[in-house]
Amino acid sequence: MLAGAALAAGGMVVLWAVSVRLRDASIVDPFWGPGFAAVAWTSVAVAGPSPRGLLLAALASAWGLRLGVYLARRRRGHGEDRRYAAMRAAHGERFWWVSLFTVFLLQAALLWVVSLPLQAGAALGGETPLGPWEGLGSAVFAVGLAFEAVGDAQLSRFLADPASRGQVMDRGLWRWTRHPNYFGDFLVWWGLGLASLGAGAWWTLAGPAVMSLLLLRVSGVTLLEATIADRRPGYAAYAARTSAFFPWPPSR
Repeated sequence: MLAGAALAAGGMVVLWAVSVRLRDASIVDPFWGPGFAAVAWTSVAVAGPSPRGLLLAALASAWGLRLGVYLARRRRGHGEDRRYAAMRAAHGERFWWVSLFTVFLLQAALLWVVSLPLQAGAALGGETPLGPWEGLGSAVFAVGLAFEAVGDAQLSRFLADPASRGQVMDRGLWRWTRHPNYFGDFLVWWGLGLASLGAGAWWTLAGPAVMSLLLLRVSGVTLLEATIADRRPGYAAYAARTSAFFPWPPSR
């Protein structure tokens, strides 16, 4: 766990230095997913390979690399994300220093906490064989990854269509939940948490719990919906008939 903390903090400090030079703090976003894969494989290397550690690292890599590539493609050519641009404007010339703590080291700490199932699963993986918890967790993970990937692909096609400009995405999975990508993320991390329970590390469920809090109340649903209605006039009607998070048939 110390190795995971050192990797997360050191990696984010390097990214921060690059962001200062580029004047673009949003370069941190594509590295969020791959950061979990890096922590998982570091844990395996330090603790020694075990079936559980390798399974968790492979699952984290599948999720993290897909997310990293998707975010890198989405932000290409768009400059700094409006969230970080607003923070830069608020802090002025101090932002280069403030961003180290409020963006990069904060994300390092969150990455370390959320990845507790990956770290403990690797550290304790050799003590007990794989069993039902790993099967259940892998199944929940697979559903979440598919949900997230399909939702992102549907949204990408929608945004690439010039006819969709100013419109609200309400097709496919987006007809059943306003945030299928966040719901998929939710399942991914609870799946990884369940898969780590076979090692007896029940306390690692703090990681999925923190991720759920982020998705529902901090940087996910709440943050996005604070401004999206202003940018898309039809969003209020869409929100009135569509579940905010958990998939549910739309109301009439």
